[in-house]
Parts: sequence; C-alpha cells; structure tokens
Amino acid sequence: MITKCIPGDIFKSGAKHIAFAINTDGYNDAGFAGDVSRDYWPEIANCGYHELGKVLSKTVGDVTFHALVCHSLKKDGWGTPEEQRETIKKCFNNIPVEGEPITSIAIGTGFVGRLSGARADQIIFGMMDSDKEVYLSAGFDLEEIKECYAEENDRIAKEEAAKAKSTEEKGKAKTKNRKNG
Repeated sequence: MITKCIPGDIFKSGAKHIAFAINTDGYNDAGFAGDVSRDYWPEIANCGYHELGKVLSKTVGDVTFHALVCHSLKKDGWGTPEEQRETIKKCFNNIPVEGEPITSIAIGTGFVGRLSGARADQIIFGMMDSDKEVYLSAGFDLEEIKECYAEENDRIAKEEAAKAKSTEEKGKAKTKNRKNG
C-alpha cells in the first residue's frame, strides 16, 4: 500500500529500497531502468528473458534496487488494465523485503511505458493492493490517490454485483422456462 508520496530525485531521497520496471524481453537500457543500468547495475541493461512477475534485486552501497518484470516491449505489452494492476501487485509482493518501505518511481509514466500501453492509474492501484509499504516518488498527492483508489474499487464492486445479479436472473429465467416447457 502506498503510504507516502515523496518529491524530488529518487536517487537523492535516502531510500534504502528502490523499485522500478523492467521488461520480460531483457532490454532495459532506456528510461529509468536505463539510468539504473548506467549508474548502478550494468547487467540489467541486457539481462535476457525473465518471466512476468519476477523481481531481480541488487544492492549497491546502501541501496537495494528491485527490478520488477512487469511488461514486455510488444504493442500492448502491459496487458489489460486489470492485468497491469495484478502484475504490479504480484511484483511488489515478491520483493524480498519485510518491515521497510520500498520507494518506487511512477512506473509506466515514462516514454517506454506510454508507448507500450501502460496505465499509470492501474499500476498505482496495484501498488495500493500490495502487502508492502510503498513510498511513491512522484508529484502525486496521497489523499488524491486514496480517493481515486476507493472510487475504482467501488466501480469494480458495482460491476461485479451487476454481473452476479444478471447471472442469477438468467439462472432463474432458465429454471422458469424448464418448469413451463
């Protein structure tokens, strides 16, 4: 769950754990992953294929970087909005850290993310769904995030209730037709 939004340069934030996105294809020399690969973790730039949902971690000095394998470079490589939310939740829950906050960039908001279909709202909701304490390093307002998150969860609950009611009504209609037929 996102518990704090922090402004400024994530590298100068004092964060002990920094989470960022990488792709299943293993080509991570652009965007934030590219910055990490150039300055801290050269092996991540061309690390080969990794399965969606996996987390790679490396400690450099006092900071542990957590590369979240959460998309591919293909068109629509982030999947559906629901898949994006679930994948980010899974990735954060797979980070091997307990009892310490994980500071994350605003995953999916950069050029590569937008180009391949990232939905920043669903990615943020995935962070909110996770079991980890997440600090979001971006120009977001925490109260606004919580409000949007609650609205989205209400929308989903209403959709699910409508589907359940529709299924129930269809079942009753079939039963009635069988009795009358």
